[in-house]
Amino acid sequence: MSIPRHYVLAAGGTGGHMVPAAALAAELMRRGHHVALVSDERGVRFPGLFDGVQAHVLPAGRLSGGPLGWLRAGRKMLAGRSMAIELYRSFKPAAVIGFGGYPAFPALAAAFKLKIPTIVHEQNAVLGRVNRLVAGRVDAIATSYAEVERLKPAHERKVHLIGNPVRDAVLELRDRPYPELDEDGIFRVLVTGGSQGASILSDVVPDGLALLPPHFRARLQVTHQARPEDIDGVRQRYAEHGIPAEIATYLPDLPERLAWAHVVIARAGASTIAELTAAGRPAILVPLPSATDDHQTANAREITLAGGARTIAQGAFTAQELAKQMQKLGLEPQALANAAVRAKQCGRPRAAAALADLVEHIDAPSLLDRDAPRPLAVPA
Repeated sequence: MSIPRHYVLAAGGTGGHMVPAAALAAELMRRGHHVALVSDERGVRFPGLFDGVQAHVLPAGRLSGGPLGWLRAGRKMLAGRSMAIELYRSFKPAAVIGFGGYPAFPALAAAFKLKIPTIVHEQNAVLGRVNRLVAGRVDAIATSYAEVERLKPAHERKVHLIGNPVRDAVLELRDRPYPELDEDGIFRVLVTGGSQGASILSDVVPDGLALLPPHFRARLQVTHQARPEDIDGVRQRYAEHGIPAEIATYLPDLPERLAWAHVVIARAGASTIAELTAAGRPAILVPLPSATDDHQTANAREITLAGGARTIAQGAFTAQELAKQMQKLGLEPQALANAAVRAKQCGRPRAAAALADLVEHIDAPSLLDRDAPRPLAVPA
């Protein structure tokens, strides 16, 4: 049993930052520690992720909008740092762990001021803006991929290959078999654009599935997560094509839907990739082209090269291309099962435990030895 300590987790309010932070929070609390969350208004209201965790909203501006925007952002960040300093003086954290996003910056800046140990976790295959800003000052950098772009060579000796923590409900899927699929059986497709949805998937997927050969199309059963503004149009198009489909703006039971799916059509956000590789589900990935530093394309690279997914650039993502890739994946059940195995081989199921180990030992020099590169690498 670890000695109970206090830890602060700081993350921007999107699912890509909040999901791994929630997984770490759950692991630390299982070990008897106390956890506080620092985020923005979106993050503290994220449904179902941080039950039982005290949450604090800190002001944090985005570095955009030219000189005036930068000035406003700087003022907000200074105010956020002051609020974080007050929080730390009462909560007394043993370490502060940042997960990226602008709300993490004032929390980390306050930790630097008070000389509290710090870690950042990078979910993507490209080091994010806030993590780049603080990389030189933090004590450790936990990564999700063996190769991370925009990471300076000078910082590589503080890097620990951890993986991207996922929720317990997703991790449990790793022990469940890939759903059986015979030539006449139902073929289940999950379509998800992440926490914000993706209009391009709503525009293309119904028509692409409609182009499949009749014997394949007749077997389809689809669950499609869509933006609120797209949902009526998506429902109508599936109905016109005669494809059974359940349409929703939010899937609270996403882990169970993932367990049910034979193939997933999705964006390539960090949490999506982590969940696909944890569960072992083949995918057709359409990276968001406007993602900062094109990090979704980088995220998709490992699972695609391993044979667990097919990646289609958004500019090439047409109904015809989707139908072609679906047939390559889905017409041979054994090929699909093999792709599921390859996807699972890319997973790092101990990510939450490994990150918690690093957090607990942040003061132990043996784990932070600058002469031992990547000392906590976790095998897939």
